[in-house]
Amino acid sequence: MKLLEGKTALITGAARGIGKAISLKLADEGADVAFTDLNYDENARALEEELLAKGVKAKAYASDASDFADTEKVVNQIIEYFGKIDILVNNAGITKDTLLMRMTEEQWDAVIKINLKSVFNFTKAAMKSMMKTKGGSIINLSSVVGVGGNAGQANYSASKAGIIGFTKSVARELGSRNIRCNAVAPGFIQTEMTARLPQEVRDEWISKIPLKRGGTPEDVANVILFLASDLSSYVSGQVINICGGMQT
Repeated sequence: MKLLEGKTALITGAARGIGKAISLKLADEGADVAFTDLNYDENARALEEELLAKGVKAKAYASDASDFADTEKVVNQIIEYFGKIDILVNNAGITKDTLLMRMTEEQWDAVIKINLKSVFNFTKAAMKSMMKTKGGSIINLSSVVGVGGNAGQANYSASKAGIIGFTKSVARELGSRNIRCNAVAPGFIQTEMTARLPQEVRDEWISKIPLKRGGTPEDVANVILFLASDLSSYVSGQVINICGGMQT
């Protein structure tokens, strides 16, 4: 029997990158997969088809994760179509990096709204289904810079640190309902986002990693699978760094 057979997973911001890898990994282990992205574009359609080819139930949804009313609407649609939500992976996020002295209010607000408020939105909307079925796993994507900070990323670091505090609080609130809540803190992961960085910046990051390589989306997805499954049934309120030893 597969690890997630009979489970329904919802992954936000999943049309590409880490979210896509998570969706595919959970589907490989038998989960039906609902996923969101800002637009229902060719990337979303391609992933939807790839998931369906694995023999699971799958559907993509266009969603502004930072908008609570829109989130509630989408989550209700997902529950109507899939029947329940057992696993929630809050992955949606953006960066608007610059030094604080140059950072605009708009850059600050956009990152906090999309990265942090989206986690509140989807957790609050999806927890009702988990409470009804008396169980669930919520997994939030933080970052090593939410643990240790990083120059030029005050907005991003603040949003990811906020996710850690949120995760630990929700774990305490929902534990009695058999709902677990954990966070993962990826380090330097090779995605489209990091590929846009100058080569010298990427080289500097990798030089700080004891394993001497950047992580892959699959490295993150493997840890998410553990937290989504019953293999981690006694793990809650934790932050797991996925960073090759860079942040300990």
